[in-house]
Formats: sequence, structure tokens, C-alpha cells
Amino acid sequence: MSFEAWTVFALFWVVFVTTPGPNAVNCIQTGMQLGFMRTLPAVAGILTQASLFLALSALGITALIAASPEAFQALKLLGAAFLIYLGLRSILTAHKPIKAGKQAANSVYWRAFAIATINPKSVAGYLAAFSQFVDPNTPILAQMWVIVPTALTLTTLSYCTYTALGAGLGKLALGAVMGVWFRRIMGGFFIAYGIALGTYSGRAA
Repeated sequence: MSFEAWTVFALFWVVFVTTPGPNAVNCIQTGMQLGFMRTLPAVAGILTQASLFLALSALGITALIAASPEAFQALKLLGAAFLIYLGLRSILTAHKPIKAGKQAANSVYWRAFAIATINPKSVAGYLAAFSQFVDPNTPILAQMWVIVPTALTLTTLSYCTYTALGAGLGKLALGAVMGVWFRRIMGGFFIAYGIALGTYSGRAA
């Protein structure tokens, strides 16, 4: 992966993991209740889910490329459409509060892992992201050495920040982070990425 392609991927991932959603709300709410250090297991739960989804996405893309290059290109278009959907949904629901979910868990770690796993953004978003940025002409494992550390580092920074906001600013942080205009701006980023990536005729990475 070239430096230019890495930069584009990193910028995309920043938008992907900083857009407010159930994971962010869970980190903020738990941070309010338990403080920063005691909420770090929640971040670990999200990272566990992220690692699993990164591996599954890479394996899925590899199999798809081997089976049908045409299907891979179709997936790229579907992935771009999903990004546009996320953006529109974020803009249209910006005035509504986001709920982290009510899944019962015996620990902060497993609660966060469960919320991250059932989050539709996680389920489809990872595959959508990979379909845009992997190079079908380069071995996937070679690209993973760049993609995985970048994705996990940015994911860690994002949710540690949300946790710190919850722990340090209390309930006021929830209103600030989930502000209507912030969510609309993030939605606009998703739409812009979806359109740009969906109409890009060159190689993904």
C-alpha cells in the first residue's frame, strides 16, 4: 500500500470510528459511571470485536477475489452505497438521541463486545471499508500489515477519547459529543466518501 493510499485509508477510518454510534455512547455512559480506568475494559471489548471483524473481512475479500473479480467490483459498489446510506441516516436522525443498547452483561468487557458485535455499522461497515481499499492484485496478507495496525490504533484512540469525555465531563459531554450538527457533519463525510469511492475507476489501493 502506497503512502497516498494509506493516508486515504487512515482518513476514512478516522471518520468511520469517530462517527457517534452505540459503541461511543456505551463508552461515554460507562465512563460517567465508573471513571476512565475502570472503563478501559470496554475499549478492550471493542478492540476484540474489531480484530475479529478485520480478520473475517480480509478472509472474505480474499475468497471473493479468487472466486469472482466481477463480484468483488459489485461489492465495491454496494459498499459505497452503504456508506451513503450511513451518511443519510446520520443526517436524518441527527435530532434523535442514540441509545447504546440494553444487552445484559456480567462485565464491562463483555457488554462492550456484545454491543459492538450487533452494531449494524460494525457488521457491514468493515466489509464495506475493505472492499474500497484493498488491492485485488496484491496479496491481502501483505496489505494487512499496514491496514490492521492503522485501524486498531485509530479505533483505540477514538474510544479512549469517548471514555475520557464521559469520565471527565459527565453528562455534559454526552450532549456535546452527540450534538446535532456534529452528527450531520459526520454524515456528510460518509456521503462524500461513498460517492467518491463509488465513482472511482482506478484501483482501490
